[in-house]
Amino acid sequence: CAAVTVWHAMFEHAKLKAGDTVLLQGTGGVSIFGLQFAKATGIRAIITSSSDEKLERAKVLGAAHGINYKTTPEWDKAALDLTGGAGVDHVVEVGGAATLTRSFGALRPGGKVTLIGGLSGGATELNPGLIFSRRANVQGISVGSTQMFEAMNRAVEVNAIKPVIDRVFPFGEAKAAYHRMASGAHFGKIVIGVG
Repeated sequence: CAAVTVWHAMFEHAKLKAGDTVLLQGTGGVSIFGLQFAKATGIRAIITSSSDEKLERAKVLGAAHGINYKTTPEWDKAALDLTGGAGVDHVVEVGGAATLTRSFGALRPGGKVTLIGGLSGGATELNPGLIFSRRANVQGISVGSTQMFEAMNRAVEVNAIKPVIDRVFPFGEAKAAYHRMASGAHFGKIVIGVG
């Protein structure tokens, strides 16, 4: 689900191509799959995290740049600097209320924001001026179609992309898996398995 959701965002909504720049928020499953797809297709990825260690891991996976949003709270301005003031072509927005305004700040005029999640809660008030000033295209999505899933799987196969698994928990430890996810300590996907 995470992979086809970010595929939908990047290639169906934003129609990214080699040489474009995407901003990915955090190092959870959606963003790490997005990073892997970006690397495989020649898209420049900027990724955010509150952990320098996670940013280094993301760079090993192909991130062009990492921004620690704890030490650089104005990460939108940092993203602008990293793009020579132009702004990113696309933001994969998973943060919600705490990140949406900065997502528009990082965006190039005419760029796209795909709303996927709201980890920090739903935005209670949106300033339409943010959309007008960037002439932004904003779309909310969830998962993707069968055709998107099949296209994504072809790309996964051709590029030998393997999901990044943070940790596998036995089914009996499902509660611990959810606690790990809630803590934000994970990098990539958390798996709950049987056996």
